[in-house]
Amino acid sequence: MEFQDVVRRRRMVREFTDEPVSEESLQRILRNALRGPSAGFSQGQGFLVLQGDELKRFWEYGADWTYETVKTAPVVIIPLSVKNVYLDRYAREDKGWTDRDEARWPVPFWDIDTGMATLLILQTVVDEGLGAVYTGIGPEGVARLRADFGVPEDHEPIGVVALGHGAETEASPGSSVRKVARRAFDDVVRFGHW
Repeated sequence: MEFQDVVRRRRMVREFTDEPVSEESLQRILRNALRGPSAGFSQGQGFLVLQGDELKRFWEYGADWTYETVKTAPVVIIPLSVKNVYLDRYAREDKGWTDRDEARWPVPFWDIDTGMATLLILQTVVDEGLGAVYTGIGPEGVARLRADFGVPEDHEPIGVVALGHGAETEASPGSSVRKVARRAFDDVVRFGHW
């Protein structure tokens, strides 16, 4: 698929068929996520993939405010941001800092880079002819996720990507895109000065 088609077709899919995701597609999706940019090539991400019984257990509490139809997705990928990897990387000699001071980071690149990896997941899903939705996990869900799936304390889940073969032919009835217009280019983009 052409890149512009991937960008144009990417949308949140909230209902899935019961067709499984091929292992080949899942591997490609995950391998592409690893190609995302990361400050200092820190690569401070982790990805927890849930399917089958683990996924059923996750949906008992994970993202419990989402559409019930989302819970029919055969795969969930939970992108995890790992701040310590960035702090350690930038304390190395080639970066010129000698400490792990968080104050040096005006924005949390560990979260930004994990978000970029997540976008690569969403784009690759489209390229594979699949559908996906990104959603959050509440604080109680994060605690359960750590306990039930052994997620280390320094790995912060930034959300959930549920994916599979989309059962929708257009935007979901409750989708915000049906209620809010896309902002005009000139309202968002400024050249040279705001």
